[in-house]
Amino acid sequence: MKILDTKIPEVKIIEPDVFGDHRGWFMETWSLPKYEALHFNSMQDNESFTAKKGTLRGIHFQQDPKIVRVVRGAVMDVAVDLRKGSPTYLQWVSVELSAENKRQFYIPRGFGHGFVTLTDDVDFCYKADNLYDHPSDRSIRFDDPAIGVDWGVTDPILSDKDKNAPLLADSDCNFVYGKGE
Repeated sequence: MKILDTKIPEVKIIEPDVFGDHRGWFMETWSLPKYEALHFNSMQDNESFTAKKGTLRGIHFQQDPKIVRVVRGAVMDVAVDLRKGSPTYLQWVSVELSAENKRQFYIPRGFGHGFVTLTDDVDFCYKADNLYDHPSDRSIRFDDPAIGVDWGVTDPILSDKDKNAPLLADSDCNFVYGKGE
């Protein structure tokens, strides 16, 4: 397994070792000793399905970090630094995650997360280091000009939650660099 740096030091791309032959392939998707460098303790796995290409989910955030991957289809996945005072505050990094490249994306505490589907029929898996807490679930506008994510779509398919999300300036996002990340 390789843990690759991104332009935001805390955000990582994980490339698992894949062992294959004429029958198919095998890979580890989680190994506590290998992930210890990320200070990530897996507590809950979640999965979502998205039917249509061009569907955008995000930008969502809550206190806990996550590791995400795609097991069918492909997405452009985005992490946004929401930690006030961070040297990379409001910067974002994206990576293509697909069933073919088998990459994983580590999104630490204090970051927003979203993705846009690049194919129909996407199965997206989340590994979280805490149990989901609905009252802590928050979102900000996917097209907030203060952040400026280039999603690569002009008319995305959105949920009501994402259509009605506040701008960051109007949200209750209160992450602070150096406080619990």
